[in-house]
Amino acid sequence: MSHKPTALVIGAGIGGIATAARLAKNGYDVTVLEKNGNSGGRCNQIIRDGHRFDIGPTLFLMPEVWEETFASLGERMSDHLDLRRIDPTYKVHFEDGLQLQLTSNIGEMQTQLEHVEPTAFTGFLSYIAEGARHYKLSLEKFVGRNFYNIFEYFSLANLPLIFQLKALQKHYTNTSRFFKDERLKAAFTFQNMYLGLSPYDAPATYSLLQYTELAEGVWYPMGGMYAGIQALARVAEKLGVEFIYNAPVKKLKVDGSKVVGAELEDGRAFSADLFVGNADLPYIYDQLLPDPVEAKKLDEKLYTCSTIMFYWGVDKQYPQVAHHNVFLGGDYKASFDQIFQEHRLPDEPSFYIHAPVRTDPAAAPEGQDTFYVLVPVGHLEARTKQDWDAMVNKARETVFTRIAKEMGITDLREHIKFEITYTPKTWQERFNLAKGAAFGLSHNFWQVGFLRPQNRHAKYKNLYFAGASTHPGTGLPIVLLSARLTTERILKEFKGSRVADAQLEHAAA
Repeated sequence: MSHKPTALVIGAGIGGIATAARLAKNGYDVTVLEKNGNSGGRCNQIIRDGHRFDIGPTLFLMPEVWEETFASLGERMSDHLDLRRIDPTYKVHFEDGLQLQLTSNIGEMQTQLEHVEPTAFTGFLSYIAEGARHYKLSLEKFVGRNFYNIFEYFSLANLPLIFQLKALQKHYTNTSRFFKDERLKAAFTFQNMYLGLSPYDAPATYSLLQYTELAEGVWYPMGGMYAGIQALARVAEKLGVEFIYNAPVKKLKVDGSKVVGAELEDGRAFSADLFVGNADLPYIYDQLLPDPVEAKKLDEKLYTCSTIMFYWGVDKQYPQVAHHNVFLGGDYKASFDQIFQEHRLPDEPSFYIHAPVRTDPAAAPEGQDTFYVLVPVGHLEARTKQDWDAMVNKARETVFTRIAKEMGITDLREHIKFEITYTPKTWQERFNLAKGAAFGLSHNFWQVGFLRPQNRHAKYKNLYFAGASTHPGTGLPIVLLSARLTTERILKEFKGSRVADAQLEHAAA
């Protein structure tokens, strides 16, 4: 009898689902243990009184990465997801009354930009061209590959990439080469917040974000972002993956240089040949492994920001609210300093409103609206006094004040049927996110590539990681890349081992 190698995945976030499916496709018997009652992790949904909310991500970016994931599993993405392009991608509101609609329509962009700054359109074309170079170089040479040692990462062939990708330059500073108006600099750098980063700290490499939006497109899967999770989970189950929900792991049992089992909080125990951690990586080191020294090192790294979330079921429609709406605070620099250095809500908060009914009427009862409101805020910080009730109230009032002033919506408060609120404490408690940092570990020069926590444990050789806080980083398509890279590493490094031999034997049979 051939032995089918076994793998245990801790966490059913998108990285865990995709890694489990890829391993199953390659001959593994895979079980996924998930703390919560369904899959998806942060990419989850709330359904209440006919209103459907995405909990976390709302932007479907880099569809080619999703397509490759489905193709690697023997499927076509188009058979599972009905994608609609959102264009204009956003309506951006500034406190002084300026509004910009970011769009892939070049003529419209020229008209809008030259109204603000006569030379801005030329700068825009150069900026997007740079973003295209960064995007293609990054996918091919950086985020789309594994680095197995420090010499490979800093090789003579790789060193020029640091300069070509402007990894040592700050994004906001670099944007000044293309735009003079401070509002335009803000309009083309706020996207760093998708990664929970400040544009004043993020590498200039991230001009690639604007390229992906305007050239590759911002998309919406009918049924919401959670439709992507459901599709991947169905494919994984079709390949034989078993999902066990409401199964929080208490600890990983180790023996020498191996993990030998996982113990659940209810006492159940699971063993496997291979383990993949998809829970937040700092949480795994701190809570599941006997590694206090490594856990402390991770605790001292830089973390992304968090968010205050409002999920509002609204009993009327407000057509002036677009699918994606961004409201930028007045003092752009100060707001990021207050989020990332003072770990609080800014004096003049920026925020984002998602109104999926504009594209997907099924997201709310007929004639009603479903509003998702995201307000960036500092992560949990024990050394800082943080009054979350006060910050939530201030964030809510900021939203009401600005949409009244800039959209003429003065009665929203009276038409909210219910409100569900998330704070950094919610992110920490529900999803085990260290410090309640909604996007995981931060990205700077010292926390990317080989310098980011690796996707294989240094001591426990059969423990791998997939997700936002390992290589290559955060963001749904990037986590899908993480799943691919982790699977590739497993298949490569287990070559010649008992597991690989069993895999080959099983495949031959």
